[in-house]
Amino acid sequence: MRVSAAGALALLLTACWLLPAQSPSHGAVAARKKTAPPPADPPPVDLRPVAPASERLTFDVEWRLIHAGTVIIESEKARAGMKLESAGLVSSLFKVHDTYSVDFDEPFCATSSLMDSQEGKRHREAKVTYDRAQNRATFLERDVLKDTVVHANEVAIPNCVHDVITAFLQLRTRTVEPGQSVQIPISDGRRSAAVKLEAQDREEVTTPAGAYKAVRYEAYLMNGVIYARKGRAFIWLSDEGRHVPVQIRLRMPFPIGTVTLQLRMEERF
Repeated sequence: MRVSAAGALALLLTACWLLPAQSPSHGAVAARKKTAPPPADPPPVDLRPVAPASERLTFDVEWRLIHAGTVIIESEKARAGMKLESAGLVSSLFKVHDTYSVDFDEPFCATSSLMDSQEGKRHREAKVTYDRAQNRATFLERDVLKDTVVHANEVAIPNCVHDVITAFLQLRTRTVEPGQSVQIPISDGRRSAAVKLEAQDREEVTTPAGAYKAVRYEAYLMNGVIYARKGRAFIWLSDEGRHVPVQIRLRMPFPIGTVTLQLRMEERF
């Protein structure tokens, strides 16, 4: 296995799931500023408090049948976050320590997010400000070591938009039967779209935390919708009131392939 493959895995888990995979050209940014209208607000939803006030979910990351790292996702009343730590062979080739946080208003409307990425010799910080009054999201990425701006962007958003984490917090408040789908407005500060989340089937999933009856969803985030990378994203939510995410899987083209996150521990406070 080459170092570049390990690095691609590490970047995939952050750049593909939480941050954009590629920087758009200045021309593409300008075109979106001129032509892209704000996405329409979704209809009001009756949100049920299925998730606890505070929760910590720990996932094992598997890639090519090896343990590649650990992801911890935490949520509380108005804030959620993620920590990613590489492990084993992947860490020896390309060490990763990433932290991400998002602040939000009810009902899970993002107000700001911050990503701190320490990957190999690189240290980047990316901040998104969601201006609900102006219906704009502003993205700013900095090279911490060089103290320089890497990329800046602005995009139109609806009044209530979600990042990926708050989108799935909202999805957990809904009951979607297989064969049905919902659309949730999502933005990463560079792109904004009404993303389709499709409930596909009921399955039993075995994880380190136990066996779960779950509903498999496909999140149509990739292939230029929110993230430029090609691939497919799936999430399994437990088929009960709290709809706990028990498994997440990204299917990417070669050389990345499939990356799977499985629930190892669930803690409620």
